[in-house]
Amino acid sequence: MVSTKDLVVTHDRPLAAVFRQISGGAFPPVVESFERGKTIFFPGDPAERVYVLIKGAVKLSRVYEAGEEITVALLRENSVFGVLSLITGHRSDRFYHAVAFTPVELLSVPIEQVEKALKDDPELSMVMLRGLSSRILQTEMMIETLAHRDMGSRLVSFLLILCRDFGIPGAEGITIDLKLSHQAIAEAIGSTRVTVTRLLGDLRQEKMISIHKKKITVHNPVALSQQFT
Repeated sequence: MVSTKDLVVTHDRPLAAVFRQISGGAFPPVVESFERGKTIFFPGDPAERVYVLIKGAVKLSRVYEAGEEITVALLRENSVFGVLSLITGHRSDRFYHAVAFTPVELLSVPIEQVEKALKDDPELSMVMLRGLSSRILQTEMMIETLAHRDMGSRLVSFLLILCRDFGIPGAEGITIDLKLSHQAIAEAIGSTRVTVTRLLGDLRQEKMISIHKKKITVHNPVALSQQFT
């Protein structure tokens, strides 16, 4: 299974370092911070910069005409986003709504400089392709999660995605390396805070998970998957 951890140029060079080199002295990269819930860009905004996530997590969602907002991806540190224009080959407006899922720190570079760097460095092109492939896989998993009508199944599927992309193995299981509020989880799976609180409480009683300082530990992801999905 592809992991977002693959999104690095070498084992010791995160994308942020590479993007700083891309910018050079003439156009220094911009570093921005966003509080949880703040919008980074809206659908329809001009796609002028490419972003690298330095700290935190970013939620990408698609807003439909009926007003429904569907989460399509959760990005972790060292992910790149805002690259649709690079894929289509022509300047286009933003397609997704990008929101800080946790407090985040971003680095951004003008899209023209990224285009030039991709032409000059085939290795960087492959790195970007691997990262986008991982995100496509996660998007497919998110769509499958939201297809569940039962909120308990949605929640479990979402927790398993977080284990895959944000999980840290330990003696007690896999700890999701995000401080998650019940409201943030509810927004991601199209539920309510009250429902998420109740469902998480059920999972804790059944000793499937534990929560410490807003970090969720899944004790046995395989058992959780087999029992609830």
